[in-house]
Amino acid sequence: MPDTVLITGASGLVGTAAVERFLREGWQVIAVSRRRPDVPEQAGLRHVPVDLRDAAASRDALGGLTAVTHLVYAASYEKDDLVAGWGERDQMLTNEAMLRNTVDPLLDAGGLTHAALLQGTKAYGVHLHPIPIPAREDAPRDDHENAFFLQEDLLRARAADRGLAYTVLRPQLIVGRTYGVTLNVVTAIGAYAVIRREEGLPFGFPGGPSFVWEAADARMVAAVLAWAARSPKARNEIFNVTNGDVFEWRNLWPGIADTLGVEVGPDEPVSLVRYLRERAATWDAVVARHGLRPLTLAEFVGSADHHADFSFAHGAPAGPRAFTSTVKLRQAGFGEAMHTEDSFRDAFRAMIDRGLLPPAAA
Repeated sequence: MPDTVLITGASGLVGTAAVERFLREGWQVIAVSRRRPDVPEQAGLRHVPVDLRDAAASRDALGGLTAVTHLVYAASYEKDDLVAGWGERDQMLTNEAMLRNTVDPLLDAGGLTHAALLQGTKAYGVHLHPIPIPAREDAPRDDHENAFFLQEDLLRARAADRGLAYTVLRPQLIVGRTYGVTLNVVTAIGAYAVIRREEGLPFGFPGGPSFVWEAADARMVAAVLAWAARSPKARNEIFNVTNGDVFEWRNLWPGIADTLGVEVGPDEPVSLVRYLRERAATWDAVVARHGLRPLTLAEFVGSADHHADFSFAHGAPAGPRAFTSTVKLRQAGFGEAMHTEDSFRDAFRAMIDRGLLPPAAA
């Protein structure tokens, strides 16, 4: 009998990629999310819709899942004002409670042995101040309040009290194929590009000063999750995750433009939150003319426009100074790598193929 993994946030950016990866590796997968993951129906996949903020509903839904041996916790509660919410205490406590509402019923069911938790470079304070270069997993905890720390401490407590093994991942900017989620800048970029094309305008970079950054393909993160579920070297460890290269937005822009069939133009600083939300009708016209999935602009982009403004350093004097060391992950035995431009191109092509964005030649 194959092991069973329960994946929360299964319709999200990392969750969907994790569902696909674990299924491909022969696991039984229980996908927990309010919206069903955008993956084909197949043997080994079961969807359980539940709001993890509701403790009673979570216990009812998860408490009887005795076959679950592994947990991938990729759920997250975010407020509409994405960046401001990161520092708000009630949001932190909600995210802590959601993890508790997941872990405790699974432990009580008797089968859970390992939990993987998604964090990110906010654990190093990247949203607050420059961080050490490179940021390393063994650095002292940054002195600020963070939902990540509450969740991590919860897992450490369950490890001490109940023998649960855990792995914490800290990916850089995640790039993937999922629409309608908070942290996938791909949807915001894609919507911006097709609207510019519709308006007969060039595709200029809308952000602020030039800076160099790192990204992590959602498929890469999923591969690390699958590796960590099996590797003794991942037990009770924290790992940074990146594709293995670096990128600069303006150097990526021509490749993105080529994939989406738009003409690169000069920089045109603009908030994508404001720009996109003023052009919902233009998006609707694109959807109708190209026969795309009947999604509104808000349904396609989600809150990724907020994340795009942050990620592009719109209105900021400088971009995030964030480089992380992945030496620990490589020394532990995970050696996959990926070109970041390929991550973006693949994500846009997948959205075109699924009828979420119009083809480049259209």
